[in-house]
Amino acid sequence: MSSPAIMAIDQGTTSSRAMVFNPKGEILAVAQEPFAQMLPKDGWVEHDAEVIWATTLKVIREAALKAEAVSGPVLAIGITNQRETTIVWDRQNGKPLYPAIVWQDRRTAKVCSDLVAAGLASDIASRTGLIIDPYFSATKVAWILDNVPKARRRAETGQLAFGTVDSFLIWRLTGGKVHATDATNASRTSLYNIHLDQWDTDLLRIFNVPASVLPEVRDSAAAFGHTLRDILGYPVPILGVAGDQQAAAIGQCCFSKGQIKSTFGTGCFVLMNTGNEVIPSESRLLSTIAYRLNGTCTYALEGSIFIAGAAIQWLRDELGILKSAEASAALAASLSGNSGVYMVPAFTGLGAPYWDPDARGTICGLSRGTGPAELVRAALESVAYQTNDLLLAMAADGIHPTVLKVDGAMAANDWLMRFLANITTLNIERPSSMETTALGAAFLAGYQAGIYTSLEELTATWRCHRRFHPTMTGDERKMLLNGWRDAVGRTTPAPSLQH
Repeated sequence: MSSPAIMAIDQGTTSSRAMVFNPKGEILAVAQEPFAQMLPKDGWVEHDAEVIWATTLKVIREAALKAEAVSGPVLAIGITNQRETTIVWDRQNGKPLYPAIVWQDRRTAKVCSDLVAAGLASDIASRTGLIIDPYFSATKVAWILDNVPKARRRAETGQLAFGTVDSFLIWRLTGGKVHATDATNASRTSLYNIHLDQWDTDLLRIFNVPASVLPEVRDSAAAFGHTLRDILGYPVPILGVAGDQQAAAIGQCCFSKGQIKSTFGTGCFVLMNTGNEVIPSESRLLSTIAYRLNGTCTYALEGSIFIAGAAIQWLRDELGILKSAEASAALAASLSGNSGVYMVPAFTGLGAPYWDPDARGTICGLSRGTGPAELVRAALESVAYQTNDLLLAMAADGIHPTVLKVDGAMAANDWLMRFLANITTLNIERPSSMETTALGAAFLAGYQAGIYTSLEELTATWRCHRRFHPTMTGDERKMLLNGWRDAVGRTTPAPSLQH
């Protein structure tokens, strides 16, 4: 008898993927389709929401066909998505009013600075766990309503719907029958009170977003409707939803308070489970919902880095000095040191703990001898330095982990993982399954479907593939970090972080 097949839709910043897992977390099928980023102005980042839908539809059909050949029909679907990315669409026909405004987009920086100047930062942080920044969805929604003709009037009369990518996909998959999101995605909008676990009317007023556009908020493992029959040839229940970083933490089985993971993809995100406690950060980190199960929220502390793998992508695609992302490890290893070259990849501003939307990328220490290898190594090193900054911020909040679980495409880079261990002085654990984001969505769907009966059962599936231990001398580490701090200081007024 074939085992149940659980599909995870992993809708990311640069591609849409579908993966099918068996209950052991083993991959039965995978399909992936990249799509273009649109950069219409400095600091603006957009996606075509119809392309997001088309690529998602293509990959779920491809993955389902592959899985059905080895395991039978898909039993359930989980969705994980690029968070904060904002779509507003017509409730009547489901068509987006404007391209999706991506999480990296900085067009609302002036609005955010005005809110800070108005003295609203503390109140918003106390309700949402977030700082005021263009990163989050609220100012993006308001921008669309204010800049698309007649949009605000149509929103106020109930004709429009807002959602993060998960909500848009649920709407399309169910033929418009379900307008919903989960608590993790809701907690990233700046419109959701994470203490009361509900949309906040005061926040809606502050950000000028009408309640009529909002999706219903459900558990991360819950019934989100069934797919239309013509999508896969049979209806499939959508039973799990989580934003990509929360899904990765679930896939890494970070179910106990204090467990911490870091995902290295387009950006880099460190997330630590804080249990049933919301920890307000004194170091400009974010308090957020890790997941909501059976109506109960588990919280997390998170640090967000906007540019990680995107820096390698830039060197490959825009500058043409790197043939493939995989080649970066050998280039970095070909050097005995970094030759004093540092890259601060603030292509779309700096995230935690700096939160400077106006910062732009800097490369320091260039000489006549600087070549492709030095630039590639500087880009890789920047990922470790930025991660260390987040961990220093967590330390200032009283959190001192000894082990960091890693995942994401860049975690496959052994050179980077060794350097990360040296810079952070932590033991780095890389799991057997690197597809932790998709796996987390599948876990949620399987949990709701009754395939898994407890979080402990999920934890039993986790396996460590390789550990990386720090070996660098203290003096060398201090020298490298001093160089990094100098480079950051040339890019943005930096908060004080102790090495």
